[in-house]
Amino acid sequence: MSEYERIRVGKLKLKGDKENFRSKKRKHKSRKHQEEIPKIDQDTLKHGSWWKISKVDDISGPVAIEFNNHMYVKALDNGLFTLGAPHDEGEGPSSEEIFTGVPINERKVAFKSGYGKYLGVSKKGLVIGRSDAIGPMEQWEPVFENGKMALSSDNNCFMSVDQEESIVANSKRAGSDQFLIIRSHTVKEINPLKDVPEEEQGNLKQIEINYVKKFQKFQDKRLRLCTEDTNKLKKAKEEGLFHEALLDRRSKMKADRYCK
Repeated sequence: MSEYERIRVGKLKLKGDKENFRSKKRKHKSRKHQEEIPKIDQDTLKHGSWWKISKVDDISGPVAIEFNNHMYVKALDNGLFTLGAPHDEGEGPSSEEIFTGVPINERKVAFKSGYGKYLGVSKKGLVIGRSDAIGPMEQWEPVFENGKMALSSDNNCFMSVDQEESIVANSKRAGSDQFLIIRSHTVKEINPLKDVPEEEQGNLKQIEINYVKKFQKFQDKRLRLCTEDTNKLKKAKEEGLFHEALLDRRSKMKADRYCK
């Protein structure tokens, strides 16, 4: 433990840790600000605010690899890994069980231990952390299926825990022993418009401008907007006829390349 702390450069600061913020007493807190605080689900609370990752894009920054319940992959000072002791409910992983997730592409990621080494696989199928750079053997592919997750290594084997509680990657198939959970401590960014097309972000006037820009056929690139009252647009949106109404308004200005 002492050697681990000596090797690590500085203390790993995680978003959300109370000790990373110096609280300032405020006499007044607006109700609006309190309502904006995202609700944390029970599973996250039981794991010390470490939330369950469900897609590859989330594997970035501080992460922990959980086998069984409240038991995490732990880095050893000899470059090997083992399964750490179980944690109490409400407790997160210890420092040796925290890794840094590094995105490589849309399918693969790498993991860096607190010793500054990347997790890879030896020829014998042992998961090792002795590389200073990311090579083919240090790349992992998260596989999601039916709510389960497994980590596939470059040797096409899945990460698991053997009988001696060493971390290995020697199974070509993913079963119950290979199922794991990756947890993150990065604060989620809440974007209520993430599923809304860019053209439909804004008020009615801005939305109409966005669509005119997208479909206009004028060579001079000047906007030509319909001058009729926009109240009909509001009504059409409520009735589910919003796009038809926009097209009709553009057709009156002969501003749409799809208008006949």
